[in-house]
Amino acid sequence: MESLRYLEDVSTLILNEDFCIGCGLCTQVCPHSVFELRNTKAKLVDIDACIECGACVNNCPTNAIEVNPGVG
Repeated sequence: MESLRYLEDVSTLILNEDFCIGCGLCTQVCPHSVFELRNTKAKLVDIDACIECGACVNNCPTNAIEVNPGVG
């Protein structure tokens, strides 16, 4: 999603892979495809596309994702 960039290297998105159970909800709700499932775990594949909307945080059942809205 190269065209959806706002500012590079400012996203506050954090993924704790140790807490991830691989449910895939983050990949389904993220409007900019920031996440991908690889080997039964979510991975950040395009963090600079994150707009810090919080959809991933609100849908993660294990609190493996954090974001501090305001920059993106």
